[in-house]
Formats: sequence, structure tokens, C-alpha cells
Amino acid sequence: MENHASITSLVIVIIVAFLTPILLHRLKLNFIPVVVAEIIMGLIIGKSGFNIVHEDAWLGTLSTLGFLFLMFLSGLEIDFSAFSGNKKTNNKKANDKKEPNTFVVASIIFVGIFIVSLGLSYLFVLAGFIENVFLMTLIISTISLGVVVPTLKDAHLMKTNIGQTILLVAVIADLATMILLAVFVSIYDGGEGNTWLLLVLFAAGVGLYFIGRVFKNRTFIDALSTGTTQIGTRAVFALIILLVAISETVGAENILGAFLAGVLVSLLAPDQEMVHKLDSFGYGFLIPIFFVMVGVDLDIWSLFSEKKLLLLIPLLLLALFLSKLVPVYLLKKWYDTKTVLAAGFLLTSTLSLVIAAATIGERMEMITPQMSGTLILVAVISSVLTPILFKKLFPEEKAEEVKVKVAFIGANQMTLPVSRALQSSLYEPVIFHTKQEKAEKQIADSVFEIIEMENYEIGTLEKHEVYEADIIVISTGDPDLNATIAVSAKEKGIDRVIARIESPDLAEKAQEEGIEVFSVLRSTESLLRAMIESPGVLTILTNQENSLHEIRMLNDHFDGMTLRRFPFTGDVIFVRILRENESIVPHGDTELRLNDRLIVTGSKEYVDELKRELEFCFWC
Repeated sequence: MENHASITSLVIVIIVAFLTPILLHRLKLNFIPVVVAEIIMGLIIGKSGFNIVHEDAWLGTLSTLGFLFLMFLSGLEIDFSAFSGNKKTNNKKANDKKEPNTFVVASIIFVGIFIVSLGLSYLFVLAGFIENVFLMTLIISTISLGVVVPTLKDAHLMKTNIGQTILLVAVIADLATMILLAVFVSIYDGGEGNTWLLLVLFAAGVGLYFIGRVFKNRTFIDALSTGTTQIGTRAVFALIILLVAISETVGAENILGAFLAGVLVSLLAPDQEMVHKLDSFGYGFLIPIFFVMVGVDLDIWSLFSEKKLLLLIPLLLLALFLSKLVPVYLLKKWYDTKTVLAAGFLLTSTLSLVIAAATIGERMEMITPQMSGTLILVAVISSVLTPILFKKLFPEEKAEEVKVKVAFIGANQMTLPVSRALQSSLYEPVIFHTKQEKAEKQIADSVFEIIEMENYEIGTLEKHEVYEADIIVISTGDPDLNATIAVSAKEKGIDRVIARIESPDLAEKAQEEGIEVFSVLRSTESLLRAMIESPGVLTILTNQENSLHEIRMLNDHFDGMTLRRFPFTGDVIFVRILRENESIVPHGDTELRLNDRLIVTGSKEYVDELKRELEFCFWC
């Protein structure tokens, strides 16, 4: 009978975990994180509700594995490239605007959060809610990466300065809180000197990291990564179990080992496909069981029976808000009040580490089961409220119409019509020519804005800010001069330089410098040949409304998304995807990756719209 009841409880939990995201979607409750909804569903079927699920060996084991895998994925979510500082932007307006160094500011904010949390913890100890200041400080100062990351992604803020600052504060808090939690356990869990044994765990982590680096790029690893072998996934699970075992051996919590495993995998820069597999396994099976069981074990009615615990709920929520809002006010130096408040509210979100701290505190008999349940309930409430408050408060800035500045050097029958054709919401063509070129100037004065220069010398070009352009097209009547200007433009850091060079030898040298070369003679020959051999293809290339276009994929919101799931439904067809040295024929299951060059065809209106969407980070 006990075995039958055990299977029944497991089946109920699995079905509830399966139905929860479906119900959220059908009821249009997308503002509630799925993990929070799973806890709420657990409340309904557990001690606080119908009490039809009872924990046993099966559910206990799966729930523990879910918690370990959640800690692993929390470590895996940390993007260590964010610690390298601000990224360079091509947007001159963005450069003119003074913005903070994200790492420095994030570090200062976290130190402030910890100090304020420590002060508030003393108040809770004096009020008799808890006895240990250190444990309460960790509970108040923790931040949930699992809530912060998806919220920033949904708001398209991951690559902005404010988004990077918020993310780094959460990352530093996650790392510091997890390490301090391990130190707390080693100090207060009965053993003396166990803190030093943590060095064994970290030394093992460092050793495993270097072993991983040695084997990562070996050819036989690639051969064993497909089919029934899946060596990469096996290595990840071996790493988790090994570090969890070492963690328990040195007297630390097993979750520290799982978290460290995630950090190591993140440092090794895993293949995106493997990350998707791990996410799918974790969030599709083990982690939902853990969160449902958190709700099952939570007895809300016992919390409501104690007035002291009822009073603790609003006080702890207030403490969570104050501990984040006070230090985050530092951002007021660079951002408006609404942005600062929104950042503070989002950083208030806390979930998995509070559950970890509450579970540890209860096991060590520092807090009662009722107190543990209250802490978890407050964490759930904060995870529901903070994303909503963030979305309501964060100002919806109207995207500035930032244009790509194209500088044409030399006004002639080729550059004039091309510059006119480029005039749109995406490009800002500017033509520079010398005063001697009067004929072209008189023809173009009524249509084009042309900037006159004394000559084409480097100093003159600098004086007229030609090198401030994003793209420079050089088409004077002197091929040698074109090559000279093109080389100087590359030396000035211009990413794209296009030069008219007729000499094959000179063109080859220019191409070695990264200069894009075109020739009137060769272009005419190629055009005539195309008219004879492929008139249909030529029509596509020359048709202004349905020609081929190249778009860079710079918006990380679509990174890893398959074309089948791509939300853009305009009149655009993906013809080719250029990825490093690969040329990929796109299919429904083809994934978009950052820095892909997409060759598309479609009406100009929709292509421009897609260009704005995918090159989002170029403009931010």
C-alpha cells in the first residue's frame, strides 16, 4: 500500500508540473514566473491545500536532485564576459552620454547591499525574530538570478549599460552569498576548522577547470559528442556529482558543489546546443519537481496561526526592498528616478538561495519549520511582485532613429545616384568632393547636400570629420589616391571601407588590408555576363523593392532561436546564413546565432523593419 501511495504522489506531482505552464499560458498570467506558479500549485495539492501529496523516498530524491541542478544552472547562467567592463559602441550619441563602469558600480552597490542587510539583520535579532545575524544577513542580501535574467531579456536590456549593471549586481550577489553560505555552514555546523577545508573544494574546482580546458578542443571529443555517446553531457553530470561529493566530504553544503560545477562549465564556454540540452532537462523534469515539493511542504495555515510570523512577512518584504533600494540610489548620478527605482525593485527578487538558506537554517535548528516556511513565502511574494513593478516603472524610451553614416568621397555619376538611393531611416549618406569638381557640383546642387573640401589630403579629411562615418566609400578619379585614403581610413578604425580600384595588383593589396574593392570595368563585365546567363537572378539583384539584403544578427534576444519560432512575420525570406566561414542553407530548425550575417530578400519596408529588430544592439 505504501508503494502504491508513493507512486500516486509522484504521478500527481509530475502531472501538476506538466500542467502549470499550460495553465499560465491559457490564463494569460505570463507576468508570474513559472517556478513561482509551481510553488503555488504545490501549495494547493500539499499541506496548505488538499493534502493529497506526501513526500517519500522517490519524491525526496528527485526533489534534492532538482535543487542541485537548479544550483548548477544558476552557476551556468553567470556570464563572466560581463566582468570585462563596458563594451565599445559605434553609436556616437551613446559615446557622448556619460555612463558608469558597470563592474565598478555593481561592486559598490553589492557592498552597500551587504552593509544595509547587516544593519537590518541586527534589528530583526533585537526584535526576537531570529537569533543569528549572519544567517539573516545572507537571506536579506541574496538576489535571484533566475528572476533577474529572464526579466532583463524580455525587456531587451541585457546588452545595455543599465541592464549590465543590474545583471552584474545579481551575479556578484549570487557568487558572494553562495560562498558565504558555505562558510556559515562550516562555522556553525559543529565542526572546527571546516572553513579551511573549503579550499580543498575550490582547489579541486580549479584543477577540474584546467583539465576541462585541455580536453575541450580535442578532436576526439567532437567525435564523441553526437549520437548515443553525448560525451559532453556525461562530463557535465560527472562534474556535478564529483563536486557535490567533495563538497559534502569537506563539510560544506552539497549545493555549493553543484553551483561551483555550473560556474566551471560557464567558464569553459560550452556549446550553446549543450546549454539548451541542460536547460531542457533541468527545467523540463527535475527542477519543477523541486519547486512543486517546496509548495507541498509549506504549511501556510501554521504561519497564519502565529501573529509574530504574520508580522514578519511585511517587515521582511520591507527589509528586502530597503536593502536594495538604498544602495541602488547610487545610479541616480547617471539615470532618472524611475529607472533607479525599477532597478532596485528587480534586484529585490529572491528565491532559490533563500530556500537554500531557510532549509539549511531549519536543518541546523537555528530556525523553526514555521520560520523557514515564512522566509520561503516572502521569497515567493517578492518573485511575483518585483518583475511586475520593474515593468511598470522602467521608462519605455522611444528608440532614437540612429542612422548609419555613409561618407562618399568623390561626387560623380556613380556615387550621386547611389547616395540618393540610400537615403532612408537607416542610412545617412554624405558626399564630400573638392572645389575643383565644379561640373558635378552644379548638376547635384539642387538635389544633394555636398560638402566642399580644398583637397583629399588626410588632414583635410580629418578636418571635415570624414572619419566619423560608419562606412566610407572612396571613388575619386585617382585609383592610387583611393587606395591611400582607404588605408588611412582602416588605420583610423573605420570598420567598413569601400574603394574604387581598377588595377588588379593594387586591388589585391587593398583587400589584404581589409578594404572592400570595386571596379567599374569588372562590375560592367559581371553585369553583362549575368544578363546573358542568369537574367532572373539579375532581376532580384537590381529590383529596388525585392533585392537581396545583408543583415547582422546583433540582438541577443533571438540568439539560439530557430527560424520556425522566429516571431517576425513580414514579407521577408531568409536566403542564406553566413556564419564565420560557413554558408548555411536556412531551414525551420536552423538556429540564429549572434554575429550571423543573414542574406534576405523581400520588400524594402519589411527588410528595414527586420534590420532594426535584429541589429537592435548596434543602436543601443
